[in-house]
Amino acid sequence: MDNKNPVNTNKSDDQQPEFIARQLERLVNRLESMRIADYMETLERPVRLILTNFVAGIARGLGIAIGASLVFALLLAFLKQLIVLNIPGIGGFIADIVRFVEAKNGTF
Repeated sequence: MDNKNPVNTNKSDDQQPEFIARQLERLVNRLESMRIADYMETLERPVRLILTNFVAGIARGLGIAIGASLVFALLLAFLKQLIVLNIPGIGGFIADIVRFVEAKNGTF
């Protein structure tokens, strides 16, 4: 058995109830710290579980959409700054990309 505190069967009869009480208290404390009761309550209410997961999915989707928009906006601003630097070869290519993105944004 892979237990850190193996049960000692050589304890006297008057110490055995105290030992069991301590072990039960440790078990209860560990279960409370793992919030098993909250988890079981959630499993017993499938509507609440579905609603919680639905709201979490909406939050993830909004976070991804907002985050991607910010990243692409910063990337576009960086590309515009590269155009201003007028680096040979790269400037014209980036200018075409920026014009394409701005044309697509104007149609929506």
